[in-house]
Amino acid sequence: MRIRPGLGVVVSAFTALALLAHEPKTITGKVVGIAVCGTLTVLDDAKMQHEIRLHGIDAPEKGQAFGTKARENLAAKVFGKTVRVEVVDVDRYRREVGRIYLGERFINLEMVRDGFTWCYVRYDKAGEFTDAKREAREKRRGLWADPNPVPLREFHRWWSGRSGALAPLLR
Repeated sequence: MRIRPGLGVVVSAFTALALLAHEPKTITGKVVGIAVCGTLTVLDDAKMQHEIRLHGIDAPEKGQAFGTKARENLAAKVFGKTVRVEVVDVDRYRREVGRIYLGERFINLEMVRDGFTWCYVRYDKAGEFTDAKREAREKRRGLWADPNPVPLREFHRWWSGRSGALAPLLR
């Protein structure tokens, strides 16, 4: 195979861009909003807003049992405070998905330990949430106080196709 002069520079540039694309992104900023399902808004130093979905966990929605309490729990931890977000992905709604830290505290893990979220087994490859979930379940914290807590995915399936007055609020 013959490489034309200058092509090596182009290939090197593409390789460098590919490596940069996989480099972890960190956002530091003040939490200015808390939404349902473990999503928050962070305002960085450049005054750009970032919608952040907490990685590896799933909180109940508004209208779902413990939805309001889960939101209040997250707000009590981080609202108005400066956090560090290690962005690990971007979801289909273009939210940045990240690991949230308040100082040395790992907020995603605290939400699981407090019993206000489910953890995604698929994204918990290191098993970092396993003990926290077990502890919350055994001590019946948060949503685990319910004898049969309904995971968010099942809740969505149950509500899909329904035309009740609450359905638009839950989507």
